[in-house]
Amino acid sequence: MNSGTPRVFIAATRQNDGKTTTSIGLLAAMQQVYPRIGYIKPVGQRFVEIDEQKIDEDSVLMDQVFRLNCPLVDMSPIAVEPDFTRRYLESANYDVLVKKIQKAFDRVAWEKDFVLCEGSGHAGVGSVFDLSNARVAKILGAKVIIVSQGGIGKPIDEVCLNQALFEKEGVEIIGVICNKVLSNKVDYIGDFVRRGLKRKGLELLGVIPHQRILSSPTLDLLREELHAEMLNDSGQLQNLVDDVVVGAMGVHNALRFFKRGVLLITPGDREDIMLAVATTLISEREETMAGVVLTGNLRPGHSVLKAIREMPFPVLLAKDDSYQVASKVHDLTVKTRPGDTEKISLIRDLIAKNVDVNKILNAL
Repeated sequence: MNSGTPRVFIAATRQNDGKTTTSIGLLAAMQQVYPRIGYIKPVGQRFVEIDEQKIDEDSVLMDQVFRLNCPLVDMSPIAVEPDFTRRYLESANYDVLVKKIQKAFDRVAWEKDFVLCEGSGHAGVGSVFDLSNARVAKILGAKVIIVSQGGIGKPIDEVCLNQALFEKEGVEIIGVICNKVLSNKVDYIGDFVRRGLKRKGLELLGVIPHQRILSSPTLDLLREELHAEMLNDSGQLQNLVDDVVVGAMGVHNALRFFKRGVLLITPGDREDIMLAVATTLISEREETMAGVVLTGNLRPGHSVLKAIREMPFPVLLAKDDSYQVASKVHDLTVKTRPGDTEKISLIRDLIAKNVDVNKILNAL
């Protein structure tokens, strides 16, 4: 397997700590030094089907954002389908999987100056089929960067758990990036986390301030996740949701929630609320909401539909009831998507300003 191309493996202390965010920012930063960059997510758990191949969502994202000129199937060699683990435990094919990862990496690294490898959770994820993140990093001969969430005690405790498994596999850790730290505590957290990590022989590479926009879903994402129907064509599917309100109150009480960035969830037969929204828009055009989800598959009458078609934000119709919709929105994992240009630009700036890329380059 290729052993000459510089590479780094991005791991985390848990899922949704910011591996993909870090990967986007680091690829952008590394591109300033290594013009020809590659990307691979050896083991993926969230995938889409492209040309009858199961490709991890993050691989698709990186390819579209950076135009990597790598075969998509090699950027995502192993997709963990629902019955993947069961089939492996029935008939282990470890050597086949290892060779598949190695060959995919060779093709991704072909004529590249640098390859970023993204893991799929903490160091132990994948252990059940003998391909933990720590083991995969060892297979790829990659040094590791661990991403953790903000705080002092808990992140360091979790980093140490991951450190133990990486060290057991003989994998070198370059350092730690502390993500999603409250802006007014960046310096304070950075100082103490640096002290705590130093006692464990680890280095702090950067502290990234929390940006609410990165965890705010767009209406387009909600439309997909809820399998909802569009009732109008506002052209504003990239609207970001800052707050969620369930319209289960009287109209006079609902009025105060019709604010910028609010997602209103209400049954489709609450025509009084929808007409109140339309009336409010006439008087306060600049304070447009993020959007509305009508629930219960209850389609409004003709006159209300006519008003909905004129609204300047998306109005969706979902089959689920209000409780189910609100629960799904609350539990939604917000992933950066190729069309999220504002988020991607922000991520590039965040990593460039808050992570010591030179330390990473020197370690490579």
